Amino acid sequence: MKKTLKIFWGYIKRLDLILLISCIVAGAFACFLLYSLYESGIAYGMIPRHYKMQILTTALGVVFMLIIAGINYRLLSKIWFTYAPLSVILTLLVFTPLGLTPEGTDNVAWVDLGFTSIQPSEFLKLAFIMTFSTHVAKVGDKLNKLPQLGLLLLHAAIPLGLIVVQGDDGTALVFGFMVIIMLFSAGLWWRYIAIGLTAIPVAAYALWNYVMLPYQQKRFLVLFDTELQETSAMYDQQRASLIAMGSGGMTGKGLFGGEYYYVPAVHTDFIFSYIGMTLGLIGCVAVISLFLLILGKMLHGALSAKDLLGRSICVGVFSMILFHCIINIGMVVAVVPVIGIPLPFFSAGGSSNLVTFLAMGLVLSVYSHKEKKYHMFFTEKD
Repeated sequence: MKKTLKIFWGYIKRLDLILLISCIVAGAFACFLLYSLYESGIAYGMIPRHYKMQILTTALGVVFMLIIAGINYRLLSKIWFTYAPLSVILTLLVFTPLGLTPEGTDNVAWVDLGFTSIQPSEFLKLAFIMTFSTHVAKVGDKLNKLPQLGLLLLHAAIPLGLIVVQGDDGTALVFGFMVIIMLFSAGLWWRYIAIGLTAIPVAAYALWNYVMLPYQQKRFLVLFDTELQETSAMYDQQRASLIAMGSGGMTGKGLFGGEYYYVPAVHTDFIFSYIGMTLGLIGCVAVISLFLLILGKMLHGALSAKDLLGRSICVGVFSMILFHCIINIGMVVAVVPVIGIPLPFFSAGGSSNLVTFLAMGLVLSVYSHKEKKYHMFFTEKD
C-alpha cells in the first residue's frame, strides 16, 4: 500500500498541478451552473439528463485525463493506427441511418446509439491532433519541402472534408485553425504564410459568391445591418443574449432565483450569456481569466516540451480550445455569426466535454514525460 501511494504521489508531482486543478475547477463549476440553469426553468428543451450527463462526463473525464497523463505521449503517438481509423469509421456512421440531425441545427453531425447519442467529430479532433502531430514530427526539418508540405495538407484535408460534407461549418473552422497554428508552430516558412495571406481576399470572394448559401451569408450580414436585425429572426438569439448579459450588471442576479431572460440554446452554445446574467461582469471576467490560465499553461507545456511531437500536441490542443473560446464568446456578444461551437467545459454536451478532458490529458502527458525514460504505466521498451 505504501509503495502504491509513493508511486501515485510521485506521479502527481510530475503533473502540471495548476493546469490539472484549473480543469477540475472549470468542470465542477460548469456542472453547478447547468444544475442551477435547469432549476431556473428558463432553458427550453433542457432536461435533467443534460446536467446529469455533464456530471458523468466530467467525472469520467477527470479519471481518463489522469490515466492519459500517466501514459507517455510518445507511446500514444506510436499506436495512432488503433484510434485514428476508429475515429474515422465513427465519423462515417453519420452518413448511415444512425446519423442524427438535432433539432435547431442544420447538419448531420451526430450518431444515435439508441441509449445515447454522440458527436463523432469531437473524437476525430482528438485523433487528428495526435496523427497530425506525429506526421509533423516525422517530417521534422523537411516541413517546408513542397512534397512533404503537400502530404501534410492532404492529411488535414481528409478529416476536414468529412466534416464539410456533414455540413458542420463550425467544426470545419476548428480543424482549419488547428492546422494553421500547428504548421506555424512547427516552423512553416514565412513565404508560405505570406502567400496564404495574399490568397485570403480571393478565397473569401469565391467562398462568399460561389460556395456559401444565402442563409449562411445572412448570418454575417445581420451583424452589421441594423435594418436586417429588426426584420430577421436570425438575430433574435443574439439579441436575447445581449439583453440577458446586460441585465446581470456587475454582480449578476444570482444562480438560484431571479427574473431571468430566455435565451435559446442557453444550456449549450449560449451558456456564457447565463454566466453574465447570473454572475454579472465579475463572473464573466472570472471565467475568461480561468480560460486564460488554462491556455497559458498549455503554451507553457508546449514551450517546455523536449521534442517537436510534444510541442505539436500541446499547440494542437491549445488552438482547439482557443478557437472554441473566441468564437463561442464572440457569438454570445454578437461580434461573430452563430455557427454552433460550444464553450469548453461549460456547454452541455457529453462528447465535447469528455474530449476536452481527454485533450487536457495529452497536454499533461507532454508536461510529465519530459524525461524520455519515465512511464507511469509502461516501461521504456513498451
